[in-house]
Amino acid sequence: MNAEIGIIGGSGLYSLMDKFEEVEMDTEYGKPSDRIAIGMIGNRSVAFLPRHGRKHSLPPHKIPYKANIAAFKQLGVSRIISTSAIGSLKQEYKPGDIALFDQFVNMTHGRDDTFFHGSSVTHVSTAEPYCPELRSIGMKAADTLKLDYHKDATIVVINGPRFNTKAESKMYANHGFDVINMTQYPEVPLAIEREMCYLGIGMVTDYDAGLEGNDNIKPVTLEEVNRIFAANISKVKSMINEIVPRVPEARIKCHCPDVLKNAVVGH
Repeated sequence: MNAEIGIIGGSGLYSLMDKFEEVEMDTEYGKPSDRIAIGMIGNRSVAFLPRHGRKHSLPPHKIPYKANIAAFKQLGVSRIISTSAIGSLKQEYKPGDIALFDQFVNMTHGRDDTFFHGSSVTHVSTAEPYCPELRSIGMKAADTLKLDYHKDATIVVINGPRFNTKAESKMYANHGFDVINMTQYPEVPLAIEREMCYLGIGMVTDYDAGLEGNDNIKPVTLEEVNRIFAANISKVKSMINEIVPRVPEARIKCHCPDVLKNAVVGH
């Protein structure tokens, strides 16, 4: 079976497809997070993978990121639409808002973050980690749906699984980062290394460890994250249903398919 577009997110996104077939996959990097559901959204073939497993049994630092991306590649996926819960580091990024990621900052550690461990030294550019064409389509979808969204969010990625201290949250906010989560890295650069287009959609669920100077905003709790996400998951589903039909078949308006052309030393 093949699929054009890969979707990564929570298990609540299974309902995007009326009918689907699940496939058990294996890669040279091991098994992905779970079985992959393959079906149709409109007339486009789509593969869906629950990032943490359908029972949410995988913590952020134990997700098999390389196997997930490799499995999508084996299925023929060339574009990935990723959804995730995110914390806000700024007052204007309110719980329930949507954010389209433009840049990431990696603060994780110990994660295997490249496919290139062999004899060919490869330096992939991540100057623009999120596909500009998919981001443009995401903005049009959000505009059509009249959603409250932020089009150029910088996300800082922490290792987890614990939430931040107030001091850490303050540091990231002072650096000018907009939102925070635990799973965008190394998912994004691994997709880039496989020359896939990647769109990151985040739903703001909380204000991380609170906002300095506002005692009414309490530090994040898992209960609050789940409540806000459940109340707003329909926004993410609506966005995906708007985005998928707008994705052109040919990739001619982005650099994603050509990332490796001049990235290998000696070639």
